[in-house]
Formats: sequence, C-alpha cells, structure tokens
Amino acid sequence: MTYLPPTPSHTVGPFYGYALPFPGGGDIAPRERSEAITLHGYVYDGAGEPVPDALVEFWQADPGGSVAGAPGSMRRDPVTGGFLGRDGVAFTGFGRVPTDADGHYAVRTLPPGAPAVPYISVCVFARGLTHHLFTRAYLAEGPDALLASLTPERRATLIARPEPHRTHRFDIRLQGEEETVFLDFS
Repeated sequence: MTYLPPTPSHTVGPFYGYALPFPGGGDIAPRERSEAITLHGYVYDGAGEPVPDALVEFWQADPGGSVAGAPGSMRRDPVTGGFLGRDGVAFTGFGRVPTDADGHYAVRTLPPGAPAVPYISVCVFARGLTHHLFTRAYLAEGPDALLASLTPERRATLIARPEPHRTHRFDIRLQGEEETVFLDFS
C-alpha cells in the first residue's frame, strides 16, 4: 500500500492586491482635462470597519455619453509584459484601484454624460465575498428608474456627496444598517 501524505495547508485567496491593480489605475481622466472630478470614499464591512484590502473597479460613459471607451489606452512593457499604465491621452471610462490601509480609494475621472442621470458603475471585490458586488455612484439625483424604485433611505446610499474642489464622496458599506444598494445581474 502506498502512503500519501496529507495535503499541506495553504493560505486562502483571493489576492486582489497582486497583479490586478495597475499603474495609473485611478487616473481615468487624462491629466490635461481641467473638467476632471475626483470620486473617493471608503469601503466598510458589516461592523463599520474599513476594508483595507478591497479592489474597486469603475466603468462609465464619457462626457458625450458614449460607453465605447478608447482602445489601446493601456500600455504594456514589451520586455516583461507588465502594465506600464495608461497612455495619458485617451479616456477609457475604466479604472481599478485597491483600497489603502484605511479602506480609502480615489479615482480621477471626467463627469459622465448621458441623456439620463449621470452615474459611474462600481464593482467591489473584497475578502469574505464569494462574488463581487455591483452598484452605482450617482453624481446627481434625477429621473432614473433605479433611483425611483428605492425608498429615500436606500436611494441615499447611491448618491455621491459633492465636496469642494470638484470632488464627490461615495462610501461603500458592504452590510449593516446603511448597506449600499447592490445590483443583481442575472
């Protein structure tokens, strides 16, 4: 009879901080665009504690309302194949940033344009989540089917609060009394 040793223990992932963030991931807007805004906030767990190792992705329309994005706006190092970052010119409408040790994230982007209420789509990856979560950060309130379907308290979890200097704050609460409204795409 052959004896097989037990399988060794190992650390359980996912490891969002490894290979997924890329240089300039929060710089969605090219540097020279004076109309750029900053969207920032914190990711909190069910106990109200900051999540220091979450990964937050953003997708949005450009100021003209197009969601097509710009091809070729990400560069790779031809030697290592690693990301060099954005080209600094094209607007992609996509960003990905990790939270810092305090659970904070920030992206610099352009205000999304659309015939409806402007929002940025947000996806959250974090420890303890078996599936990532989708939500929206609305930069203003207005006639919108999703917002209209919610009570005022739940609607408030989707509205980014304006701050000085073209900045908006959007905190994400994964559970609890003020849990952010998350969307289910089936």
